Amino acid sequence: MNYKKLSKSELKDIKAELEKKYASYKESGLKLDMSRGKPSPKQLDLSNDILTVMSDYYAENGFDTRNYGVLEGLPETRKYFGEVLGLDPDNMIIGGNSSLNLEYDALMRLWVFGTQGHTPWSKLERVKFICLVPGYDRHFSILEELGIEMINVELFDDGPDMDRLEELVGNDDSIKGVFCVPLYSNPTGACYSEEKVERLASMKTAAEDFKIFWDNAYGIHHLYDDGEKLPDIFKLCKKYGTENRVLYFFSTSKITFAGAGVSLMAASSDIIKENKAHLFCQTIGYDKINQLRTLEFLKTHGGIFAHMKRHADILRPKFEMVAKKLEEEFEGNDILSWTEPRGGYFISVDTMPGCAKATVALCKEAGLTLTGAGATYPKKLDPKDTNIRIAPSYPEEEELKKAIEVFCICVKLEAVNKLLSE
Repeated sequence: MNYKKLSKSELKDIKAELEKKYASYKESGLKLDMSRGKPSPKQLDLSNDILTVMSDYYAENGFDTRNYGVLEGLPETRKYFGEVLGLDPDNMIIGGNSSLNLEYDALMRLWVFGTQGHTPWSKLERVKFICLVPGYDRHFSILEELGIEMINVELFDDGPDMDRLEELVGNDDSIKGVFCVPLYSNPTGACYSEEKVERLASMKTAAEDFKIFWDNAYGIHHLYDDGEKLPDIFKLCKKYGTENRVLYFFSTSKITFAGAGVSLMAASSDIIKENKAHLFCQTIGYDKINQLRTLEFLKTHGGIFAHMKRHADILRPKFEMVAKKLEEEFEGNDILSWTEPRGGYFISVDTMPGCAKATVALCKEAGLTLTGAGATYPKKLDPKDTNIRIAPSYPEEEELKKAIEVFCICVKLEAVNKLLSE
């Protein structure tokens, strides 16, 4: 149905029908939540054996993981994730439970100490970052806390608007970096193409200390067996002599237990050496018991890719349910568009301009909690007020079915309200 071509009278009739359905949802006392991309209890149950898998506390070289030491992480853990992700284990640091924590710390080191002899960013008159939008709200929060100026650049299905990004970073030496979620990006599910990754590696930057924060959070979170393959950014950087440009991050937070996994940072040998020198003053070492038990759990349960297929078997029906419902309700209309990612944790939808905040508010009144409208933009300022992030992972399927029904009613009701007010 093309809502924009309907008469005022027809819109009023539709509104009356929608309001009846909406009232019934409000009266039913629903408590539904699609606000964050959390693993469901069934997904967490997949990893319960991690609590009992360890037979002893000793690493392969005999090191007692209960003790101090091994700042960069256990050699076998680094080797394992190096093989999984195609990274050099010698240029890797295994951290605690959170890759976001490693990203924050890495940015703070640049802020306080600078890198490779360059002026610390905190000493500069202005510091700017490229923000790919719609994007991950936590990245924007880090930049906002430090007072870093954020410049929006659109994220397409195959990666950033590189023409715009190259123009900006090539002409302004106060632009110091960009956060990227290159595979199944939060929230759109975008997957960076070979061409886009090569342009990121090769682009000219006015700032010699420009950094790409490569947050590969969903690098193995495929919903289907023929999952997307991410180009090797380190290989491409080596081709263009820009190896020091990239800081790569990953974690097992949505692989084993959220908030209780392991994370890693990978970079060039020079950048790892520099970060380890600072890290030496920060900690004596991360949780090596967790590094060992994570490794033993994954190896004894068929490996990490078999484990991720078990996750996909739980997640895939939820994503397909949402896609099917959106198609049934909105195919061919002019009030909602959406992404259909093949991995990750989110679906991105765009309402009519000026309708996202009101739609989220209507959902809240009906008992459905969503991520706040605008959260996918810096300072929560979506210039068109269109984008909403849907997180289908946590609710069980019956709850999810009800939640997406409520969402569809609210989208339609707000669209009709908007059209009637114009």
